[in-house]
Amino acid sequence: MAFSGLPSRTFHRYRLPSSAPSHPSRETCVPCCLPGAVSRRRAAVQLLSAGFLTAVSPPPPSFAARRGRIVVRPEDYVTAPDGLKYYDLVEGKGSTAEKGSTVQVHFDCIYRGITAVSSRESKLLAGNRSIAQPYEFIVGSLPGKERKRDFADNANGLYSAQAAPKPPAAMYTITEGMKVGGKRRVIVPPELGYGKRGMSEIPPDAPFELDIELLEVISPAEK
Repeated sequence: MAFSGLPSRTFHRYRLPSSAPSHPSRETCVPCCLPGAVSRRRAAVQLLSAGFLTAVSPPPPSFAARRGRIVVRPEDYVTAPDGLKYYDLVEGKGSTAEKGSTVQVHFDCIYRGITAVSSRESKLLAGNRSIAQPYEFIVGSLPGKERKRDFADNANGLYSAQAAPKPPAAMYTITEGMKVGGKRRVIVPPELGYGKRGMSEIPPDAPFELDIELLEVISPAEK
């Protein structure tokens, strides 16, 4: 006897579709669930962040400014009677260097922001040590005459009385008028610099900056 009022076992509310998988297949996963997707996404975010920071970062200061050097504008230089251009970074308060005076200075030859030649890196006799030895010369004298001197024994070791590297010819005249404690910057042309041979990082026929610090003045009368 059939009971028409009872529900059938095949009632669709209780049937599971035979074609539906119990778990999502690999093809139906979102891309972020795939192996390596997270790392690629993270790398993309890092690249975008780096580009953004580069875009908003201020431009770096000049090399001279980073090293604490004073940047002098071309129009601020003064022209000496011999044509050399100079600028007094610091006005000294001591004795004045006159023509014929014996002076002691520290000098630095700077080419494109690089200190190529410096009395602060004087080589000892053995050449394996450096000292900051002041350079001594006579203002207005012929360049190089003072370098032919005997070796001297000093607390710093045995070294030449002029162990500092060769200065440019411009230094022998442009020091005139400086006062002890003063610092002067000079634009040195090739003909008053190191000429066609160059020196260290300074190439042949190249202009450069010369920084002079006047340490001591001995007048002709005192000497």
